[in-house]
Amino acid sequence: MENTITATQAKQEFGELILRSQKSPVQVTKNGKPVAVILSDTDYQQMKKQNLRAALIEGELSGDAGELDIQAIKEKARKQMADAQDS
Repeated sequence: MENTITATQAKQEFGELILRSQKSPVQVTKNGKPVAVILSDTDYQQMKKQNLRAALIEGELSGDAGELDIQAIKEKARKQMADAQDS
């Protein structure tokens, strides 16, 4: 991710970090490893909608509603969000 900041910088420049995140997501690293991504609320809401749509489409295509396991749905959505952030 091009837009990266260290955890120390994020702490010292939090206001600037918030402003930067309005333009594009900002990856936060600690000890050289990615630990978080800060993004605008608009981007976050869009990701939530995309994940919900994907889950609904998958459910429709499966042809078998089966049991509704909300924990499994949440875990799948989290994984999809993480995968989307990695790409």
